[in-house]
Amino acid sequence: MKRLHTLPSCCVVLTLALAAASAQAQACRAESGAQVPVVVELYTSEGCNSCPPADRWLSTLKDKPGVLAAAFHVDYWDRLGWKDRFASPRYTERQAQLQAAAGARFSYTPQVLVNGADWRRWPDLPDPAPGSKVRLAVQRDGEQVDIHVQAPADAGARWALWWAALEDGHDSDVKAGENRGVRLHHDQVVRHYGRIAPWSGPLEQRVVVPARGEGGRPLRVIVVVTDAATGATAQAVALRCPA
Repeated sequence: MKRLHTLPSCCVVLTLALAAASAQAQACRAESGAQVPVVVELYTSEGCNSCPPADRWLSTLKDKPGVLAAAFHVDYWDRLGWKDRFASPRYTERQAQLQAAAGARFSYTPQVLVNGADWRRWPDLPDPAPGSKVRLAVQRDGEQVDIHVQAPADAGARWALWWAALEDGHDSDVKAGENRGVRLHHDQVVRHYGRIAPWSGPLEQRVVVPARGEGGRPLRVIVVVTDAATGATAQAVALRCPA
């Protein structure tokens, strides 16, 4: 007769915990809800001495319900004495491309966009909008992020999409330029960014986004669907996967 071998209880608990963690990682998913979040974009630079108050304000939005925020560091301040290590010409280009639709006469820092519009009233923000006809789901499997958009194919309706991977908890000791001698703290810093050109109807798209960033920091992903003509937010979600 064969003897039945059983695992010690500690091993069973550990096995179940590992299985649960694996299933949770594989099922890392976010879907749009009953309201459309307020989407805040901050265009900032470590070389700009009027930017730190806006940076600090953006940090307070990190866990604010109904708000998704992202800090785009622009590079046009870099030539004035301090090179911002988070800056990218792509973020400068994005700010310039949105200028007309956002209602701004020129690019400046700190600039806040709320739901695609130039917003001079920060720190005040509008309330999240009621439900949208656009539904959005985002799922991560390793470095693959799948985006699913359910949008009506109304005559003339066109949508656009952008996504960003964000890092928190950065500190910089600025040694030159307008903020010389100041330690700056940054959250919600855009480290990876992409766009999807305007389309009509539903959409399924896969993008590649690293799971971790600088120093092993977890990267959370925000995905924003906009009205292609106005830039107004139609739907948005944030995806934060277990470490």
